[in-house]
Amino acid sequence: MPRGRKSKLRARERRQRARAEARALGAQAAMGAEGAAAGSLSLSGGAPPGAPTGAAAGRARGQAPKSKTYPWAAAAAAAAAESAGQDLLTQKATVLVEYLLYQYKMKEPIRRGDMLKIVHKRYRKDFPDILARAQERMQLFFGLELKEVKPHGNSYLLVDKQDDPGDGSPRGGWRFPKKGILMPLLSVIFLNGNCASEEEIWAFLNTMGIYDGKSDFIFGEPRKLITQDLVQEKYLVYRQVPHSEPPRFEFLWGPRAQAETSKMKVLEFLAKLNDTVPAAFAPHYEEALREEEERGRGPARARAALSAAGTPCKAGGRQGATPGRYPHPE
Repeated sequence: MPRGRKSKLRARERRQRARAEARALGAQAAMGAEGAAAGSLSLSGGAPPGAPTGAAAGRARGQAPKSKTYPWAAAAAAAAAESAGQDLLTQKATVLVEYLLYQYKMKEPIRRGDMLKIVHKRYRKDFPDILARAQERMQLFFGLELKEVKPHGNSYLLVDKQDDPGDGSPRGGWRFPKKGILMPLLSVIFLNGNCASEEEIWAFLNTMGIYDGKSDFIFGEPRKLITQDLVQEKYLVYRQVPHSEPPRFEFLWGPRAQAETSKMKVLEFLAKLNDTVPAAFAPHYEEALREEEERGRGPARARAALSAAGTPCKAGGRQGATPGRYPHPE
């Protein structure tokens, strides 16, 4: 290989290492005190572009966060009360997930050495556990599976499980990154009595670090995503509340969501997130069982049981989900 080309390759490798080290240092700085809540973790320095900083977005609802948060972080924060030691490993896994998402989005290599820097050498012995937690969250929220390029190697690839016809996940539009926001939204709608007001949806999205009028690094422009894109794809219904003045809006499951997933699958998703079982979400579990029975009685009965497009939201709306936190058993 010509000397000039070798020099360019070495310079490129040095730049990549420098960027990875900067992100690792930024992640450690974002960790702050080791007991910090997982919900406020972020990658500073190498943080994803578009992450909220300090000023409120023009149309944002609620106060803008001091650092970027993601959906799995709220569940980690809920687990903090149970075990400080376990929570610390969850925090490390949360930062690792941010790093993996950044690398995947930017199409940059994923290296074991960079991940170890983010975790910090004092947690080297805990790295397999931390990596396993990060992998679980990547699969649960985004349908991305982390695989080694070579057995016992130092490089990894993120593979979209949607490309695996035998993994049992829904087909259609449940790909990265939409899957990361669609199932949480369907969960909130279901737990709010099968429809949720726009105010409740934005209050929940704020807990994920997603703000109206503020472009998100992963999901893009959130208002367009939830009121246009997912509506046009028939995953959500976005409609005006009848007789509301001034006009208010609400969200329901769309026909495509009803066809491609179920209330029981939503409860299974929430159960995995909260390390419990679907039955813990009573009385929603009974409702999901009834839906499963209706689905077994034929397409016509199932469609009738699933259709909520003509039913107004109940006053107050909520039946278990609370804006400001991720849905979990009461």
